[in-house]
Amino acid sequence: MVITFVCDVLGEENNGTTIATMNVIRKMRSAGHQVRIVCPDEDRVGQEGYYVARSINFGPFNSYVRHNGVQLAHADVDLLRSAIEGADIVHCNFPAFLSCKAVDLAHEMGIPVTSSFNAQAENYTNHVGLINSAAANRKVYRFMNKHLFSKLDAIHYATAFIRNLFQKETGNSVPAYVISNGVKPEFKPREIARRKEWVGKTVILYSARYSKEKDQPTLIRAIERSKHFDDIVLVLAGSGPTEKKLRKMTAEWKNQPVFGFHPHDEMVEIYNSADLYVHPSIIDLEAISCLEGLACGITPVLSDSPRAAISTFALDKEKNLFKARNPMDLAKKIDYWIEHPEEAKENGRRYVEFARQFDFDFCMDRMEKMFLEVASQYAATHGRKPTA
Repeated sequence: MVITFVCDVLGEENNGTTIATMNVIRKMRSAGHQVRIVCPDEDRVGQEGYYVARSINFGPFNSYVRHNGVQLAHADVDLLRSAIEGADIVHCNFPAFLSCKAVDLAHEMGIPVTSSFNAQAENYTNHVGLINSAAANRKVYRFMNKHLFSKLDAIHYATAFIRNLFQKETGNSVPAYVISNGVKPEFKPREIARRKEWVGKTVILYSARYSKEKDQPTLIRAIERSKHFDDIVLVLAGSGPTEKKLRKMTAEWKNQPVFGFHPHDEMVEIYNSADLYVHPSIIDLEAISCLEGLACGITPVLSDSPRAAISTFALDKEKNLFKARNPMDLAKKIDYWIEHPEEAKENGRRYVEFARQFDFDFCMDRMEKMFLEVASQYAATHGRKPTA
């Protein structure tokens, strides 16, 4: 097959959307498919298979956009046409200008279009202080549906949680494929020699972008309220716009937290060195970092936020969940697991089995099957024969 990926957002692999997109791209190439990628990344100019669109100039807001790690592309019709021509299917990764133009153009050219659902409404309303406005979030979903998702031939959702939410808010009835973005095989239990400075400490890990919706402050406040505060080392793996605030909150701590983004190999070691994995996010449509921790056999303490998929991962609703944005409740759960280490180990082993359903290769095979099915069905109804 010839697959054209239209990526309004790409850039470095330091966020969920880009990591998920690049994983699928690599998988499709390794399976023998011809892949083209449209994106706004100037550093991709000249690389095989890439079609680079101009970035949008936001004028006085450019620094704010860069600070949030976002780079969006102009809807360049000529560029899109050259990238789509002769493709069997087009796949989008973000509901912005490029993808919204691509779906109309591809259909004019007789080519089916799918898209992954990679952004919740709150990822937008967060930037204008309306993250908790149900009306504003509903309007965002309906805008996304009108301009992209209602026009597609199929939608890829990472979880049933986000499929159900989007369909409820918009009435969208486009064929849905619920497929996890997948946990890579290197994330598994291993015997790891701890860093010297962590020996004799309780290591609590949270891996997520530093942003309001990921709610690192609740975890920080919970640790300060823990009976074991002096013995805890907090690892906040990630990067993002709220880092300065988080560092300021913990500046006086005896055990300074570990900040920063870590490559996969290093994250495997960190997961296997941690005693607890805490995920306090209030907004999450899948949270692969959480699933990676579960696959490594760490006992989790997860937010019960109704706007995050992570609550559906809890095997023990009483002990593995805490009340979202409630540091006192989280502190109690943290203290319980610290004081019951053998139970924590057994609990972690149960999650290793639970996480097998998110096997990366299995999920990527299902993505390939989605592309093949949609292309074949579209060809059958539109008189085109997809490339083998």
